[in-house]
Amino acid sequence: MEKKNIIIIGGGIGGLELTKLLSNKLGYKVNITLIDKNSYHIWKPILHEISSGYLDVNTNAINFYDHAYNNNYNFKLGCLININKYKKKIIYKYIEKKKKIKKTLKYDILVIALGSISNDFNIPGVKQNCFFLDNIKQAILLHKKIFNILLNNKFKKKKIIIVGGGATGIELSAEISNLIKELKKYNYIISKKLINIIIIEAGKKILSLLPIKISLNIYNKLKEIGIIIIKNTIVTNIYKYGLKTNKNIFINANLIIWTAGIKISNFIKNIKGLKINKINQLLIKPTLQTTLDKNIFAIGDCASLKIGDNQFVPSRAQSAHQMANLCFKNILYLLNNKKLKLYKYNDYGTIISLSKFYTIGYLIIKIINKNIIIKGKIAYFIYILLHKLHHIKIQGYIKTLLITIINIIKPKIKIK
Repeated sequence: MEKKNIIIIGGGIGGLELTKLLSNKLGYKVNITLIDKNSYHIWKPILHEISSGYLDVNTNAINFYDHAYNNNYNFKLGCLININKYKKKIIYKYIEKKKKIKKTLKYDILVIALGSISNDFNIPGVKQNCFFLDNIKQAILLHKKIFNILLNNKFKKKKIIIVGGGATGIELSAEISNLIKELKKYNYIISKKLINIIIIEAGKKILSLLPIKISLNIYNKLKEIGIIIIKNTIVTNIYKYGLKTNKNIFINANLIIWTAGIKISNFIKNIKGLKINKINQLLIKPTLQTTLDKNIFAIGDCASLKIGDNQFVPSRAQSAHQMANLCFKNILYLLNNKKLKLYKYNDYGTIISLSKFYTIGYLIIKIINKNIIIKGKIAYFIYILLHKLHHIKIQGYIKTLLITIINIIKPKIKIK
């Protein structure tokens, strides 16, 4: 009997955890293939630490080829181009010797776990003049740019602007501020008075999804650190050396980092037979199957699932993790012609880390139906633990322990 083909597009948090679960359970009983445009995986919530040089890519990345070899699945380097759901085939492309090569793969079950990219909202100049933090390559590029700005012309006043007051923008601003402090240990003396780190937020408050008490707490802490926060301000144009706001104010800048909003790559619009929303997310049913095809699932940031009145599953790491677990079970049920289970989002809370300055968040304890605010060392420990738990799921306790030890003994700042 011919083996079933399961293809997962995207090796992010949800995609790789799902691949690992399927390979552990089904092994050689089916053909499992993971496709990603990068040859290695990294936990997306730590990209801001890579861009600041605090974490090293080589230590914290997981090589897909190596992981596939050790876990009984196939890995293909490439980007999804199209899906023919009637013939159950996908078309993907990859580059070999500077030539674009297209290939076709047949599937019985397809899982789309593409993740998301920053939403430029079609604002002029964003793509051309901003740095983004959506993947490893962008984090490495941003790392080099930040160090060039800080270490060249140290006695000249500079501005680093971060557009977007969500978790990524907030944590990144604190990392850059801590970087200036840490560089003194390496005899790079940079005056904080000469470096202005500015966050521009379109809404009334930063971290809009968090409770007001925590948002205000973080706002005050950022001000203590010396970070400037401009709220209720929409960016209308980005230029090479600055930006313009809806208040007709021009702010010059040496570096502009865009962390405002998310969307899915525009190519998804060209795939026929799948419904998408305004930011190109695939519409899915509570079973995590796409609305128009029972053999195509979507999980993580690229999926849109309504869970209440005008409420949708948020684009967060815990959402991707929960979806991966249910998708794994539902694929098994589908293969065995059993009734699929429905997804229920569980919010366990959020923790925000302001580098070495401060950590705060809240945990939702379902048993007592309460939100408990945590901060300081306990909050920071849980923040680190979340990353480690992901690594344990992907590559086990021993490798995770070794990576942790290496991160402890290695120099804390990567200068180049």
